[in-house]
Amino acid sequence: MGSVGEPINPEAWIWYHKHIGKERCPVVDTWWQTETGSILISPLPGVTPLKPGSATRPLPGIEAAVVTQEGKSVREGGGYLAIQSPWPAMLRGIYGDEERYKATYWSKWPGMYFPADGAKIDADGYFWLLGRVDDIMLIAGHNISTMEVESALVDHVNVAESAVVGISDEIKGQAIAAFVILKEGNTAGPEMEETLKGHVAHKIGPVARPQKIIFTAELPKTRSGKIMRRLLRDIAEGRTLGDVTTLADVHVVEALKDKYQEEG
Repeated sequence: MGSVGEPINPEAWIWYHKHIGKERCPVVDTWWQTETGSILISPLPGVTPLKPGSATRPLPGIEAAVVTQEGKSVREGGGYLAIQSPWPAMLRGIYGDEERYKATYWSKWPGMYFPADGAKIDADGYFWLLGRVDDIMLIAGHNISTMEVESALVDHVNVAESAVVGISDEIKGQAIAAFVILKEGNTAGPEMEETLKGHVAHKIGPVARPQKIIFTAELPKTRSGKIMRRLLRDIAEGRTLGDVTTLADVHVVEALKDKYQEEG
């Protein structure tokens, strides 16, 4: 069973494995981009030992690493995902704009491809994708990924799905806004909001406590299933919505914008 598009949080991985795969089928969580031309990080079904929420290891021939801002490899911990050598299926240029290709993908560190994703690597050399670097929030001096907070929210028994964005805050620099879909039979309201805020603070720490939680029936996604956090940031910051042409259903984001404005 495959998982693509978004990093899969451990709670969703376990549910998928148990209820859909009947605990018989391996979950092949993958990392790749259109630009990479193929999957680069993924378990080999039936061969690679699995960890819920991890894309495991790079495929044979792929030299991937987690590196610091300066481009130094991290043996264990978080940083930026980098590909350290070329591979057969890679994008080789942007038509008519070779310099843009170099500047976008190859200029951050000499000789390394930068996909603009954050990641962690554990003691076993397993990769844990954290999403786009744009989705790393700086909260009171602490780097917190949207994926971490979303995983903590979905870990709660009453939550079906969540999306998290960073919003401007005069004191902390950024604060956390969460958009949450509750499971059927649960009531949205101030009590549920405080419960979920406390749950996140318990799972990650007080610095990760969301400032605001908006309950919604749907989240804006592309046709390939990616959550459009850029549009959620626009909604939370009160900005005019950016390009919505890739949305699967533009009415979702319009309804969410109206709801956010109503709730102040």
